[in-house]
Formats: sequence, C-alpha cells, structure tokens
Amino acid sequence: MKRLFPFLKPYRLQLTIGPFFKLSEAVLEILTPTLMALLIDNGINAHNWDYIIRMGIIMLVIATCGVGFAYICQYSASIASQGFGTDVRNAMFKKISSLSFSQLDEFGTPSLINRITGDVNQLQSAVAMLIRLVIRAPFLCIGGLVMAMAIDLKLSIIFMLVIPLFIFVLFLVMFKAVPLYKSVQKKLDTLTLVLRENLSGVRVIRAFAGVKREKERFDDKNTDYADTAIRVGKIAALTNPATTIIMNIAAIAVIYFGGIRVNTGNLSQGQVIAFINYITQILNAMIVVANLVVLYTKAYASALRVSEVLAVEPDIKYGGKAVSAKQGNAIEFKNVSLTYKGSKIPAVDNINLNIRIGETLGIIGGTGSGKTTLISLIPRFYDVTKGEILINGINVKDYDEDALRAEIAIVQQRAALFSGTIADNMLMAKKDATEEEMRIAADTAQATEFIDRLENGFKTYVSQGGNNLSGGQKQRLTIARALIKNSPILILDDSASALDYATDAKLRRAIKENTNSSTVIIVSQRVNSVKNADRIAVMDDGEIVGIGTHKELFEKCDIYKEICLSQEQGGEDDENEEK
Repeated sequence: MKRLFPFLKPYRLQLTIGPFFKLSEAVLEILTPTLMALLIDNGINAHNWDYIIRMGIIMLVIATCGVGFAYICQYSASIASQGFGTDVRNAMFKKISSLSFSQLDEFGTPSLINRITGDVNQLQSAVAMLIRLVIRAPFLCIGGLVMAMAIDLKLSIIFMLVIPLFIFVLFLVMFKAVPLYKSVQKKLDTLTLVLRENLSGVRVIRAFAGVKREKERFDDKNTDYADTAIRVGKIAALTNPATTIIMNIAAIAVIYFGGIRVNTGNLSQGQVIAFINYITQILNAMIVVANLVVLYTKAYASALRVSEVLAVEPDIKYGGKAVSAKQGNAIEFKNVSLTYKGSKIPAVDNINLNIRIGETLGIIGGTGSGKTTLISLIPRFYDVTKGEILINGINVKDYDEDALRAEIAIVQQRAALFSGTIADNMLMAKKDATEEEMRIAADTAQATEFIDRLENGFKTYVSQGGNNLSGGQKQRLTIARALIKNSPILILDDSASALDYATDAKLRRAIKENTNSSTVIIVSQRVNSVKNADRIAVMDDGEIVGIGTHKELFEKCDIYKEICLSQEQGGEDDENEEK
C-alpha cells in the first residue's frame, strides 16, 4: 500500500484544495437548516417579509457559493485521480517491461492486464472519492449531530443510540466483503485467460470443432466468477437498506418525540424542521459513508494487487559494461544449467560450448530437447541456474542492458508482429533505418517478393499479430526485422518452419552471403536448415550429445543420424531445389 502514496505527491495541491472547498461547501450545507429554522420562526410565523427576503438572499448566496466550491473540488478530483491513474499505469508498465520471462510467467498475462486496467481504474475512483467525499461525508455526520445537539440535547440521544449500530453494520460488511473481493479479482483473471485463449486460438478451435467445448469451458468460468460476484454483491447490497432502515427509524423517533416537545413548548416548529433536515443530512451522509466502505473495500483489494506488481524486483540485474573489442569467442557457455521455477529437472544441463566470431552454428534436436531454452540464455531472457555465459569474453551479467541488446538480433519461434505498417514493424529494430536499408533486409529475408505485390508495399497495414499475413510471410518479416539491426550475433530460432524448402534454401544462402562478419546461430528441426553450417550442435534431453560438421555427426552421432534418416526424403527434395 505504501508504494502507492508517492504517486499522490505531484497532486498535493489538488489533494489540499479539493477537500478544503468540499469542506467549505459542507459547512454552508450544515448552516442551511438553521437558517431555515430562523426563517420559519422569525419570518413566516411573524409575517416579517423583510426578514424573509433578507434570509432568502443569504440562502441564495450560500447555495451559489456551494455550487462554486463543488465545481472547484470536482475539478481538483478529476486532475488528481486521472493523473494518479496515469502515473501508476506508467510505473506498472515500466515495471512489467523490466521483469524476466520467468516472472512474467508467474504473474500471467491476463492477470497483469487486469491489474493495469481494472485495478488501477478502481484506485482512480478511490482517489476521486478521497477528495470529494471522504472528508465531506463524515463532517456532515458529525456537524449535523453537533447542530442537532445544539438545538435539543435530549432529542439528540436518539442519534447517539443509532450511530454505534450503524458503525457495526459497516464493519460487518467490510469484514465479510474484503476476502470475497480478492477472490472476485482472481476469478476475473481466470476468465480473462480463457477469453484470451479463445480469441487468439479461434482458428484452431474451429478447425477441431471445439466451439461447443470452449463455450462450456467459458460458461463454467463465467458462472464461477458470477456466483462469487453475486455473493459479494449481496453482502454489499445489504449496506444501503440496513443503514436506511436504521436512520429512518431514527427519523420516526425524532418526529414522534419532537412533536411531544413542541406541544410542551420546549421546541419551536422551525427547530423541529431543522432537526428533521439534519436527520436527512446525516442519513444521506451515512449512506455515502456506507458506499465509500464498499468502494474502499474494492480499492483495498485492487491496491494489494497493484502493489504486488510494483513491489517485485526484477530478478535479472544488469551490469554497466559496454561492448569491448572483440576477443576470444563470440559466445562461450561454461558449465551452463537452467532449471525453470517449479521444476526439479534441468531444462539444459552442464552445457559447454564455444561459438567463434563469424561462425555459423546449427542447433538441432527433438522437441523438448532444450534448443530454445539454450539460446534464450544468451540475451538473458532467463538467467542461468549454474555456470556462466560469455560474449566477447565478458559475462552477460556484467553487460549494460542496451549494450547486450545491441549485440544480439534474435528471431523467435513465434513470429510476433504488431499493428501498424510493415515499415513500422521493421523500424522497431532500427528506428532511423532508411527505406533502402529496409529493402536490403527484406531482400535477404526473401520478403521483397510478396511486399512488392502488395498495393502499398512497405506502407501496407499489418493487423494485430499479423493476422492478415500468412505464416511464411510473417516469419520472413520477423527475419528482415532482425537483419536490419545488423548486430554481431544473429539468432534464428526455428524461424523458417513455415517456409517451403526452396524459399528456405534461398534464405539461408542470402543470409550466408550478407552476414559474413556476423556470428549466426540457426536453431531448427530440419537437417537441411543446419547441415551447411560450420558446425552443428545436437541436443537431447537438455544436453549436447554431439558437435561437429554434418558429415562428422552423420558418422559418429546416432541421434543426428536418426534425425537425418527420418528426413531423408525432405533432404533430397531440398538438395534438388538448391541445385
């Protein structure tokens, strides 16, 4: 919770001015019933028209000032709440961007989306209400009670009996509702996950006739969320009726006993009317307090979720070193192992590997052999559990983040494109790239042939996730995006799986011709994608079981030979295409 208070500091002026003017409005509102009592007793009952007009003008001025004070408060609340929400979202986005892949996996994408949207919106409302009502409502309760006691102390005993009962109801609601609001938010995270999976995987779901199954799955999670929300809603809904009943009983008692005291001459008619007005003020203020309890109960649960994100320290810390002169090997793995959180079995185990500057290394192995995990350690998407990785003789942990990112261009398995033009996507890697540089990179990635066929060329709009492009087109664009960066190390993680053999062969040939000085790592399950590499590393069950040229491995490594034989027909086709 304390992590959120610094976000309010820039709005100290609004947090001071807003409540002050709202309190001023409340003071004027408190005076109104007393002025009305004087108007009735000294003006209407005495038929004193001068007094009536004078008091009417005073009440009109008070009402006008009240409107102005309320406007200033509302304006201050808007600036503070919206500014606070914007600052918190920016801070959360910055924090999320700094987290490692393992930390992001731990929170989950749907949960993070809900926290940065719904939970922050809830906190915005809490800040707005803090300025507008948190001081006003209690002041009206207390001020109304004091003014009522000033009119008639004996009649005010009714309030003293009712208020403790009212407070008990509020605390009971809060005690029951807080745990349930936390549960509601967690169930909303789960519902968002199901919805996100359905929207992103709609083609797969329909292809496997899974629409009915997914509807039932969504309905199950939605019903679970709705049941919990209804349960907490029922508890919160009891607040207003319970408080209204309590206060109406108090009003009936005031009218009854007040009438008796009027008859005995202890109270005037105007005083009874003022007393009833104060009851109404207190009733309305109490209802507002009840609603505030519900609001801040939700906000408290949201604040815990937001604070949880802000409190997380990135488990990957960067050093301050920049790139030094090239020395030794481009990349060196020394006894490297990685075990994912929640797993007892290493994903990669005791890897020792030297990759020379300018060398092309192929990495091949079966599904789940640890290929992607291994190359994910180079740019520090994950940190090693044991051992160390050196780039140009420097431990990756000692690199400055920008320096490390500048050294490496990586194309991951999943072709990730963003909404915008083709040029926008390519400029992500190099923001000042010229159109000529984009064309050269696209030529190398074999993407120009389809880009030129598009009506707007590089200015063609790419929909979210690149859904208006084929799988092969998306892969070629992501490769072009990496090539335009012109980094010393290029990593291609099974990035040509959607390409036909002929295009794949042209791509490999173009990369070899245009990246002579770069160290290239090609991860693939296709033998033909790696067999012309300078060396090939064969992985199995998280370990390197063989390393050498295609010919050496075919003769000495049984696993590699088995992979080659299983792809023999594809290899023949590819060789013919290359010829």
